[in-house]
Amino acid sequence: MIWAMSGTLLVVGTPIGNLEDLSVRARRVLGEVAVVACEDTRRTGRLLERIGVRARLLSYFEGNEAARVPELLALLRAGSDVALVTDGGMPSVSDPGYRLVAACVEAGVPVDVVPGPSAAVAALVVSGLPTDRFVFEGFLPRSGRARAERLAALARDQRTAVLFESPRRTPATLADLAARCGPGRRACLCRELTKLHQEVLRGTLGDLAASMAGRELKGEVAIVVEGAPPEAGDLASAVRHAAELAAAGARKREAARTAAAVAGVSASAVYAALAAGRDGRKE
Repeated sequence: MIWAMSGTLLVVGTPIGNLEDLSVRARRVLGEVAVVACEDTRRTGRLLERIGVRARLLSYFEGNEAARVPELLALLRAGSDVALVTDGGMPSVSDPGYRLVAACVEAGVPVDVVPGPSAAVAALVVSGLPTDRFVFEGFLPRSGRARAERLAALARDQRTAVLFESPRRTPATLADLAARCGPGRRACLCRELTKLHQEVLRGTLGDLAASMAGRELKGEVAIVVEGAPPEAGDLASAVRHAAELAAAGARKREAARTAAAVAGVSASAVYAALAAGRDGRKE
């Protein structure tokens, strides 16, 4: 059911540090909506003041999401447009917002997005590590079996991984990553992205862990870790997969690209084997 007279929930990306990153569309939307739902009313209030916008602010953070969702849904159903922002970046990406968006979708209330900065994507692209396949892990569990299992999974994953971490726990997390993934795995430490004291350090996990040991960090931290190298036999599996796709009617080059992406191996190597008539089976 779509609410014909409903307002629209607008999920708005806001700067992660540099105010100049706020888009023209975001400025306009924040000035037009009836309500701005935000993590910290004081922080968002300062942002709106600096761009010359006055708006009704309603707190919406992890601790009150369950109570706020019905209230915001009622406003939307009554015809009011609502903007959802966080303290920085895109709502729902390791920040509050998912529950409200899901509730609106379930209720048939329109949802739109005003794309903006994302610390995870910014860290990924500045890292210099592969961007064709990546996974966002958010914050790792702090301790125990859950942390060990997540680290073990990351060590096996062939995709580039993006993590968030508190500055206080960053040295320990780098040490744990080096122990699990190997000290030679490439990585990038990003701190205070887009801000005055931005710091981007690239190197191996072993080098970064050593350089951060005992250091007191401040600000927002993102860690980007290179994916695991392909395991032996992955190419053969990819060639078999490509052969199956080709047999089903796919063009060989496209079949090679698809199978290589799944296996995390070279598409050209898969295509060469496929074109030569090798199907990946052992002789």
